[in-house]
Amino acid sequence: MLIMLGGVLVLVVVLAGGFYLHIKRLIAASPRPAPQTVSAVPVRALEWQPQLGAVGTLRAVRGVDVTTEIAGLVRSVEVLSGQDVEAGRVMVQLNADADVAQLHAQEAAADLADSVLARDRQQLAVRAVSQAQFDADWADAAGKRALADEQAALVAKKTIRAPFGGKLGITTVNPGQYLNPGEKITTLQQLDPIYVDFYLPQRDVARLAPGQAVDVTTDGFPGQPFPGRITAISPKVDPATRTVWVLATLPNHARQLLPGMFANATVSVGAKQSYLTLPQTAITYNPYGSTVFIVAPQAAGKPGAGGLVVQQVFVTTGETRGDQVAILTGLTEGQLVVTSGQLKLKSGTSVVVDNTVQPADNPSPTPQEH
Repeated sequence: MLIMLGGVLVLVVVLAGGFYLHIKRLIAASPRPAPQTVSAVPVRALEWQPQLGAVGTLRAVRGVDVTTEIAGLVRSVEVLSGQDVEAGRVMVQLNADADVAQLHAQEAAADLADSVLARDRQQLAVRAVSQAQFDADWADAAGKRALADEQAALVAKKTIRAPFGGKLGITTVNPGQYLNPGEKITTLQQLDPIYVDFYLPQRDVARLAPGQAVDVTTDGFPGQPFPGRITAISPKVDPATRTVWVLATLPNHARQLLPGMFANATVSVGAKQSYLTLPQTAITYNPYGSTVFIVAPQAAGKPGAGGLVVQQVFVTTGETRGDQVAILTGLTEGQLVVTSGQLKLKSGTSVVVDNTVQPADNPSPTPQEH
């Protein structure tokens, strides 16, 4: 019985060993996975200018809707839509015939009162009139002269002038039209220079100062920066948004920038710093951290020795600019990092680097479609 059990045991061991050797030969004979094709770039140390970005709105240094202070009938329109005007230029003339006639009457009355006052002054010297009479005539002359001045001011209001030099907007006012007080005639904007208003978080207040350089871009002129300087910083933080209002002034000699335009403002703060830099496509963002794949030669003595394999490592990212991202920890300069093809990789995967097509790596990209 024991001999039979021993024989069965030996037979099981022999069969198991044979099956193991067979499986091992099959595994050894199976083809190895082909290396995965990826693109890769070395980690570079580049100088970065620390910047603060915000969205803002362009605003004229001086801009108003020209209106009339008093009602009247338009006699003539002296300007054209879109015209450049200087300060004091006559824009619209209202009908003032009745007002001018009344002004002449009041000026005549004032002149008569002045003549009476002059005679009183001579007669008072020889005591031909009383001091009370002289004072009454003096008050009458002053009152009539004031009425004449008031009427002259009313006549002047019938001539609407440009309050400052600038560019006119489009007007629909025509001769013969009746204007009510406060009714808009046209807009007047001073375009050079021009303001940009934007808001930054309160944490950046300490990094801001008047005179700092600002670059402004707008989709009206893609890829064209407009340089300027910070003019003023609000002394109050908005309690609702916890942001501070910043005002910058931009030269606008070509008058390309217009009030009301949406703009992107970038403020340069502090001295330039050196950062290890990669294209943003090289970073794999995960809930547990950001990672990259480093490309390195396969160690000697391992299958595929002499080829390239990847190793996944954690990194700490910093600021971004355009297509680039700063790497604070996890890499050293010169290491080769995968920039595309990460989805098919894991640590130890064999790769072939093909940089025929590289992802964008521009610190100041421009829109591809205009």
